[in-house]
Amino acid sequence: MASTRLKYLSLGVLVFQTTSLVLTMRYSRTLQGDGPRYLASSAVVTAELLKIIACVMLVFKEHSYSVRALNSVLRQEIAQKPVETLKLAIPSGIYTLQNNLLYVALSNLDAATYQVTYQLKILTTALFSVSMLGRRLGVYQWLSLLILMGGVTLVQWPSDSPASPETEQLTTGSQLVGLVAVLVACCSSGFAGVYFEKILKESKQSVWVRNIQLGMFGLVFGVIGMLAYDGNRVREHGMFQGYNSLTCVVVALQALGGLVIAAVIKYADNILKGFATSLSIILSTLISYFWLEDFVPTSVFFMGAVLVIVATFLYGYEGKQAPNPSRA
Repeated sequence: MASTRLKYLSLGVLVFQTTSLVLTMRYSRTLQGDGPRYLASSAVVTAELLKIIACVMLVFKEHSYSVRALNSVLRQEIAQKPVETLKLAIPSGIYTLQNNLLYVALSNLDAATYQVTYQLKILTTALFSVSMLGRRLGVYQWLSLLILMGGVTLVQWPSDSPASPETEQLTTGSQLVGLVAVLVACCSSGFAGVYFEKILKESKQSVWVRNIQLGMFGLVFGVIGMLAYDGNRVREHGMFQGYNSLTCVVVALQALGGLVIAAVIKYADNILKGFATSLSIILSTLISYFWLEDFVPTSVFFMGAVLVIVATFLYGYEGKQAPNPSRA
């Protein structure tokens, strides 16, 4: 009975985190109203800093709230193992790029289209798992990947709604930028996730220690990216320009969301994960239509969304895949 409750609690947390992050990020980037918009690069840096703090606190809790034990673990596992720590530089840099791309994607795509298209990370993760980990996929999983590609293609199918040439050109260009950002993010998510999984399997370090290492490099890469692309704006108006309560919610969801999922995912199987993803897609679509009012679904979109949901369930049907315990 307790196990069942934990499963459904996991389902609720997964649905809430996934849906709320996408919707709040979309709203904060496009529909928030007047005033300067916060820097996506700054939000990524702040999220990495929060993630490091959260992981340090989790390691502190694992060692009975002992400051001496915490210092010993961090010194032995990070400072005294530079080679092991440097291995995390590659996935950390890719994750930092991915996090910035998600802001670009949600600045140019509505939440529902983004949610469905981003499920292509299932395809990229599967392909990298086969090539890098030697994992074998079953018939149902290969079939699900074909259905997934078909569904995403339908979701991105151009609509026949009338529009002026100027508006159509602007919308098409904006959607293209968003689509490219999502596709690159899917590829980076697949590679970095599998690479990180391989590192975890080759060592006995705590997941939280590994996340501290990831966060350290992510913070460095994030600051470099922020200064390279938004350096002038940071010098003129500061790093936290445009921040408000909603921005803080977005940053917190991005920073802590993956850690929350890592804490509860052990209670949920792949079928439940698929169910959570499907519910999140449905909720994002409904809220985008009725609340944000920046999305008008078509019959082709619904067909594609249904195919993506079916593919998500089908992929988890045959053989349980080891979940990525670090990032969502």
